[in-house]
Amino acid sequence: VVITQEPTVNYIPMQLNEDAVTTQFVKDTVEELGLLKMDFLGLRNLTIIENAVKIIEKTRGIHIDMSSIDYEIPEVYQTITSGNTDGVFQLESPGMKSFMQELKPDKLEDLIAGISLYRPGPMAYIPQFIARKHGQEPIVYDIPIMEKYLQDTYGITVYQEQVMLLSRLLANFTRGESDVLRKAMGKKMIDKMNELKKKFLDGGQKNGHNADTLEKIWADWEKFASYAFNKSHATCYSWVAYQTAYLKANYPAEYMAGVLSRNLSNLSKLTVFMDECKSMGIEVKGPDINESVEKFGVTENGEIRFGLGAIKSVGANAVSSIIEERNANGPYKDIFDFVERVNLSACNKSTIESLAFAGAFDCFKEVAREMFATKINDISWSEIIVKYGQRYQADCSSAQASLFGDMETIETARPSLPEYEPWSHIQLLEEEKQLVGMYLSAHPLDQYYMEWRYGCNTTAATLKEKEIAGQEITMAGLVTGLQERISKKGSPWGLLTIQDYTGSAEIRLFGDTYLKYKSICVTGVPIFIKASYQQGRFKPELLDFNIHQITLLENLQGTVIKSLTLNLDTKFNDSNLFEELSKYVTEEDNKASTVYIEFTDSSTTQRIKVRINKKININQNFVKMLDAKEIEYQINQG
Repeated sequence: VVITQEPTVNYIPMQLNEDAVTTQFVKDTVEELGLLKMDFLGLRNLTIIENAVKIIEKTRGIHIDMSSIDYEIPEVYQTITSGNTDGVFQLESPGMKSFMQELKPDKLEDLIAGISLYRPGPMAYIPQFIARKHGQEPIVYDIPIMEKYLQDTYGITVYQEQVMLLSRLLANFTRGESDVLRKAMGKKMIDKMNELKKKFLDGGQKNGHNADTLEKIWADWEKFASYAFNKSHATCYSWVAYQTAYLKANYPAEYMAGVLSRNLSNLSKLTVFMDECKSMGIEVKGPDINESVEKFGVTENGEIRFGLGAIKSVGANAVSSIIEERNANGPYKDIFDFVERVNLSACNKSTIESLAFAGAFDCFKEVAREMFATKINDISWSEIIVKYGQRYQADCSSAQASLFGDMETIETARPSLPEYEPWSHIQLLEEEKQLVGMYLSAHPLDQYYMEWRYGCNTTAATLKEKEIAGQEITMAGLVTGLQERISKKGSPWGLLTIQDYTGSAEIRLFGDTYLKYKSICVTGVPIFIKASYQQGRFKPELLDFNIHQITLLENLQGTVIKSLTLNLDTKFNDSNLFEELSKYVTEEDNKASTVYIEFTDSSTTQRIKVRINKKININQNFVKMLDAKEIEYQINQG
């Protein structure tokens, strides 16, 4: 954006470029003419912060002015240092998490420096920066007076502004010359750099500084300056990073709801952030007609609810009419109360079916999702209740228009609930996934979670990473598709798609392998695959993915978990543990495992190991229960 004191046309020729008015000169020429050019950066995290603040105000009645929060809160820096920074601006990459865990920032200046250093070039200074911060290495200044501008960064030049200030301090550069130096370094303008280097060395020596030391300082600047942040930019980034960490540390559910809402259209990121919610102990529930808002919201119990607007085929008009009516006259009592009250012009039969199949009416215990697909005399029940709602609303309008409207009682007969054929668990989840893009109420692999977690060495997300000759692969997942293709030679082959908790992967089945296993690879069936990467038979430079076996995942049950050992201190006094354990006692051999308890006396280091004389079903919920109680355990694989 070019900003001028008078109309821009008075300074520079303009042109109409599609729908935008632009200058006829390029940006560098515009700056050389002395005009002010500004780059404005859009940042989705500002929207996330705004969404989170609105949710906090709605759920907790607290208004937060983010511009006036305290920037010295230890708990916020503890969140950053812990590595629990998924969804935190600038600090969520694995490398940055590791850097923050080592740096242990405890003030905003550390964040500003950290964000500036974590980029090519300055990254080489990270070990030295950490060592100096923690007193493991002395802070040394090439010239003592440089401490004036390098004290906050432990003697290391990190920012472009430091280069500018030091050039003025050491070599008497003017403000204008120091800015030219910044630009020349950043844009690698060699001729200009050589010119300025001579001026720097001459000016520095006139001020009594050693020529070799000045050469060393200049060499350091050249090494990093083309990649360095300016501090003002890094400060703004750190300011936003701290704000997002502050919200995550103090209002975790509301903040994660804001993060999820902003990533609603990005399914892969949505899945990652929903997993982060689970690891934080925040439950993300499916849509609910009485609790959901347009996007992600937070309930009174601190749970995150999927938004009504995220359901396919549910338009903005339908969502606004549902929420407006609910806010005006209270929660919907049942499905009949819903169609009696909601605007059926905006919320039609198709919308109601989408809401039902996504689970939005599950809060009404008298109805089931399958009812809405059930037909009575060739008419779907969803259409029947919509027609009932229309009749009821028409009768209400007619009564209100009557002279005796206030005295009349509306007695439109409600339709009866239909008998229905229950869907399989898989079908329920597939309908849900079709409408919200993912499995919400459960996952089809849940009953095989332990087999997937402990019986496989590869996930859908890590399959590509394991492309190494000789690598043995064991993986499991739900078949989501098998496409038959024909090779150039006319023989059939199959493109198999499987999905697990981490995502989807495609596997090619050729020749006899395809013919042998295509009958097993049916959509909706959980399978287990044993394979390996081998050097290509026809193209040695490529790797072949050789399938050794594909079998039903249920065949793995009872073979993966041999036993589990709970590690308890003799001072352990949770009386509910054994009551909880009894819930998982089973007589089914294919789900049964042995559980040991090893008691340790911390004062004497003595250990006693006992076996529970009942067989336990060690499933996903069992492990979650142990994690919730913070009990250490070891799983012994079969």
